[in-house]
Amino acid sequence: MKNNKVILGVGSFLLIASLFTTGCGKEVKLSSKAVVGLEDGEVTVNEFYKEIKADNISKLIDMIDHKVLDEAYKKTEEEDKEVKKQIDNMKDYYPTEDTFKKVIKQYFGATSEEELESTLRLEFKRKKAVEEYIEKNLTDSEIKKYYNENIYGDMSAKHILFSVETTESATIEEKAEAEKNALEKAQEVIEKLNNGEKFDDLVKEYSSDEGTKNKGGDLGKFSYDDMVEEFSSACAKLNIDEYTKEPVKTSYGYHIILKTAQEDKPTLKKVKAKIKEKLREKKLEDDNSLYYQTLRSIREESGITWNDSKLKNAYNDYMNEIIESSKNS
Repeated sequence: MKNNKVILGVGSFLLIASLFTTGCGKEVKLSSKAVVGLEDGEVTVNEFYKEIKADNISKLIDMIDHKVLDEAYKKTEEEDKEVKKQIDNMKDYYPTEDTFKKVIKQYFGATSEEELESTLRLEFKRKKAVEEYIEKNLTDSEIKKYYNENIYGDMSAKHILFSVETTESATIEEKAEAEKNALEKAQEVIEKLNNGEKFDDLVKEYSSDEGTKNKGGDLGKFSYDDMVEEFSSACAKLNIDEYTKEPVKTSYGYHIILKTAQEDKPTLKKVKAKIKEKLREKKLEDDNSLYYQTLRSIREESGITWNDSKLKNAYNDYMNEIIESSKNS
């Protein structure tokens, strides 16, 4: 613990120098004061700093982010609950104290629960900052495009569900056969609809959805996001009183969908916050490196100045490596 305190002490001094002094492109000289005295010599602050700086860049980044984010994102009840939940989950999964300590040391570099909590709180703030930054930088054209193409008014529909009947022990061939049977049955029922048979009668006879089969397959009113994407997308394209002419495949099986009502879409103003959230989620899902690129941008816009060129290079190398690595994950 004593060594850790020395490192943190030097790191704190370094951070202050990096943020608030001038002289970019130089190598910072800290002090000739000894941190360790020996009979035949001494180890100075500057010597120690030169040895540890490049290898402790992640510690420095944590310190920078604390300076940048702790003031902007004060501790909240949401943060408290999330951090406690994560720690409790880890303790449940690794119930012995010895195993818990080994795991948090290996994966978080934490030597105590207090250090783990500090790390998790910083990650919580980083996530918040990244989400807000991405949403803030969305363009009006992106938001309007999403609104035009993906926002719908609430819909009402009925459906007939054809579940794929298999067991966990079923072979690949057996699962494929079960799916083929469900699809063919759905296609047969669509032919019956085409020939004038009543939807409600066919629901009672064929639907696997026990919750709706005795009420004509009625799902009631729902928003686009209430249902799985494949179902909502197919329903949105239907006219009122029109049914799908091909079975719609979802994780539940195959559906025949009959649209019964469609409300007007909400105004852009009403759903703008929701659209921003959706676009942000999609951007982060589509590009794993965006999270780290955004953190880098947040640091740059906070006004950081580097007063040690070797340290700056170490930071850039570290971030480039993380960003490139995340692109392949």
